[in-house]
Amino acid sequence: MKLRQVSDLSDFSRGHRLRELLCRGEGPSHIQSSPDGQHLLLLQKSRPPTLPRVVAFQRHSIAGADLERSWQPPQPALVGLLFLQSPVVLGSWVLAVVWEHGRTEVWHFVVAVGWQLLQTLELCQGARARVVSVCSQGASLVWCEERPPLGAHSDISKCAFRFCVCARALEVGEQGVRLGPVRIVLHNSPEYQVLASPQHVFLVPAAAGFATTSKFLLIWQPEKAEFTITAPSAGFIHSKVLRSSSESDFRKLLLGSVGLLSGFAPLDIHTSTVSNSGGLLLVSTKGSVSMVEPDGTQRHIFDLDGSPLAQGSPVQLKTFGSILACVLAGVLYLVDQNSGRLVEKEVLSMKEVHFLESQGEDNIQLLSQTGIYSFSFSKPEDGSRPEPCLVEMVFEEACRYYQRRSLSSSKLTVEKLKKGGTFQAPVVLAAILQHSLHQKQKPAQGLQDTYAKLLSTMSLELQSYMSLELLKTCVVCAPESEVESYCKELVEQEVSRILQSDMDKDNLAYLNSVFASFPKAAWKAIRSCLQLQQNGDGLLVARATPEVWKKVLCQPQLEEVGQNGMVPLFELICASFLRFKPKWLPSFVELTQQYVSSSWSYSSKEGPEGRVPLYKRALGVLARKSKHSEADDEMELELLLCSKRPKAVLQALHLLIRLKQWQRVVEVAEKFSKLSHLLNKEIFITLLAEFAQHRELDPYLDRIWPLCPAELTASDILTMVLQHLPHSQEDPVPFSSEGNQLTVGLLKPLLQRVLQRPSVQDEMYSDALQSTTFPPPTPPREHKIPSKAVADDVPQPSMARTSSPSALLQDDSV
Repeated sequence: MKLRQVSDLSDFSRGHRLRELLCRGEGPSHIQSSPDGQHLLLLQKSRPPTLPRVVAFQRHSIAGADLERSWQPPQPALVGLLFLQSPVVLGSWVLAVVWEHGRTEVWHFVVAVGWQLLQTLELCQGARARVVSVCSQGASLVWCEERPPLGAHSDISKCAFRFCVCARALEVGEQGVRLGPVRIVLHNSPEYQVLASPQHVFLVPAAAGFATTSKFLLIWQPEKAEFTITAPSAGFIHSKVLRSSSESDFRKLLLGSVGLLSGFAPLDIHTSTVSNSGGLLLVSTKGSVSMVEPDGTQRHIFDLDGSPLAQGSPVQLKTFGSILACVLAGVLYLVDQNSGRLVEKEVLSMKEVHFLESQGEDNIQLLSQTGIYSFSFSKPEDGSRPEPCLVEMVFEEACRYYQRRSLSSSKLTVEKLKKGGTFQAPVVLAAILQHSLHQKQKPAQGLQDTYAKLLSTMSLELQSYMSLELLKTCVVCAPESEVESYCKELVEQEVSRILQSDMDKDNLAYLNSVFASFPKAAWKAIRSCLQLQQNGDGLLVARATPEVWKKVLCQPQLEEVGQNGMVPLFELICASFLRFKPKWLPSFVELTQQYVSSSWSYSSKEGPEGRVPLYKRALGVLARKSKHSEADDEMELELLLCSKRPKAVLQALHLLIRLKQWQRVVEVAEKFSKLSHLLNKEIFITLLAEFAQHRELDPYLDRIWPLCPAELTASDILTMVLQHLPHSQEDPVPFSSEGNQLTVGLLKPLLQRVLQRPSVQDEMYSDALQSTTFPPPTPPREHKIPSKAVADDVPQPSMARTSSPSALLQDDSV
C-alpha cells in the first residue's frame, strides 16, 4: 500500500476556509461526507469566543449558495447530520439537520443553485422533550429523547428511566417533506446512543448511565418488531417480539432476564460505530476491537497496541470492504475483518486525520489539514508474496501456547517469535507451510533436508487442510440449491478435525456453534466419526478409537461452561440423539459406560464417572427440553435402568410405581435383584411397603415372594408391614366392604416360606448335623509298657504326673 496526496483542498469551494477551520487548535468534533463524496460537512463545537457551527463545503468548486449554521448557548445545540435517500430522483439525497429540541431542517443541494431549505419540521411531540441521539434507518429517523419528569422531587431511580426511543418516517416528495406518525419503540428506558445499520438499530448504553443498565446491548429489528438483549462478553442472547405498544416498556422487556443480567460485568466500551457489513464495531478501553453481529453474537477482531485508552482519546473506525481501518494516536491500522490479521500499520505524519467516503472498497481516503490522502491496495509483485493466513495463525497460536507455559510476565508477540531464535518450532512450521502452499504441485525444492523430511510427514495433513479450504470456497460460491450438500460435507470434516485435536474451550465453543447452526449435518457427522450402527441383533455398536471416546466423554471445568452457554460434547451428542434418534440414546449411554469401565477404575476422579455419572448427564439433557411428554418419561426410565447403578434402579422403580405400571415394576424387580444382594433387599423392601398400602400388587405376589432376602425373619416382615399400613381416620373393622384391606391370608405364603426356610444359625452347623453318628466315637488308645532296663534307668513319674490307671495300680501294689 502506498500513501499519496490526491487533493490539497483547492478543489473545494472556499478551500481556504476549510483549511483554516482544520488548522485551528481546538479542531473539528465531527466531519461527514455525502454519499457521493462531493460534499463535506464540518460540525465544530468550539470554545468561546467562536460560536459552534456546521459548515458545508462543495468539491470540484460547484457553484451555489453555501450552508452554514451556528448557534449561541444556551440555545438548543445540533445533535445530528443525516443523509437520507430521496425517492423523487434515483441516487439523490437530502440532508436532515436535527437540533436538540427536536426541530429538524431538511436541506437539498441543487446544482448551480446551491443549498435550499426544503422544510422545517418538529420531530418530537412534547415541548419539554430533548433529543440526545439520532440516526437514520432506511427512510425513517430513529432517536432517543429525554422526557423530564413533571415533579422536581422525583427520586433518582425513576429519573434514570426518563428516556424514550422513537421512530418516525420522513417522506420526501414533489409536494415537499412530510413526517409520518410517531412510533414508540421503547419507553421508560435509560439513555441510549442509537446507531443504525441497513436492517437493524443498535442501542448502546450511554457512558453516564446506571451500572445496572450498562451490562447489555439492545438490538432492534424494525421489520419483525423484535428486540434482542445481548451481553456479548458473557454469551447471553435473548430475543423477544413486541406485538403491541404495551409491551414496549423497558422493564417488561427485561422481565425474566434481570436475574442473569445482574451477575454480568458492565460493558467496556470506549468507541462504537457501525460497519458496512451491518455489524457493530466496539473498541474497549484496553484497545480490543470486536464486532457484535445483528444476531447478538460477538467476534474478536484485533488488539490495538499501546496502553489503555483514556476517556477523551479519540479512536476513529471505518470499514472499506473487508478491511477495517483504525486511527489511534497518529497510527493507522489496517486489519482484515475476516481473519483478524494486521494487513498494514503506518505511522502518520499528520496531526489529525478523518476518514472520508470512498467510491471503491480498495481505496481509503483520509482528510488532514494539508489535503486529502489516499491508500490504494496494490497487488504484490512476483518476487514478494504476502504470508498466507495459515502462516500467521501458526505464530498466533504459538504465542498463546508459549504464553500459557511461560513464567515470565512479559507479553509474547508474533514479532518477537519471528525475530527471536528461542522458539524454532513455529519458524520451521511456517517455512514449510509457506513453501508448500505456494508450490502445491511441485516437489519440495529449496528446503533444508530436515524441513523436507518433515514436509513429507505432514503431506497428508496439508492435503486435508487444502481440501477443507477448497470446500469452504465451494460453500461460499455455490448456488443455493447445492449449499446444503456442501455444508454437510464441511461439517463432517470440521467435526472430524476437532475430534482429532485438543478439546479446549475454543474448540468446544466452535462445536457448540456447529451443532446449533447445522444440527442435522452435525448429527450425521458424529455418527460417522463414532461409526455408530446397529448389528444383526439390533444392538447399537460403535467402533470409535479410544482417543475419540476420551474427547466425547471430556467434561470441562464449570468455569469454562458457565455463563457463556457452552455444553460439553457428550451433552451435544445426547441432544442430537433426542432430536433425530431417541431410541438409540439409552444404548449410547450404555456403550459409553462400557468404555469408561474398561478405561478407568470405578472410583477414579480423572474419568468422567468420577464427577457426574453419564446417565445423570444424559438426564440433564432430557430435562432441558422445552416440552415434556409421555415419551420423555419412558426415556427417563430407560436411561436410569441402562446405568445399572443401585440408586438409578431404585429411582426407576419408584418412577414406575408413581406411573402405576405394576407389570413393569415386577419385571424390573426380577431382573435387577440378581445384580447384588443389597439391591435385592432394597427392591423387596420397596415392594413390601407398596404391598402393605394397596392391593395393586396382589396378582404378582407369587413372583414377588421369591425375591425375599434370606436374612429377613418373620418378625422383620411383620414390622415393615405394620409401619407402612395406610392410616385410616375411622376405627378399623374386621370385615371391610371395600375389600382393599390387608389380611393375614395374603401374607401367609410369605410367612410360611420364611418359617420353613432354615435359619442362618442352622446353616452354620449344617455340616455337623448331617454327620452319620453323634457324638463321634472316641479314637482308640494304645497302652505301651516300658522294658525293665529302660525302667531302671528312667526315673518313675510321680503320682501327680501319672496319666494312666494301670500306672496307678502298679504304684499301689508296690
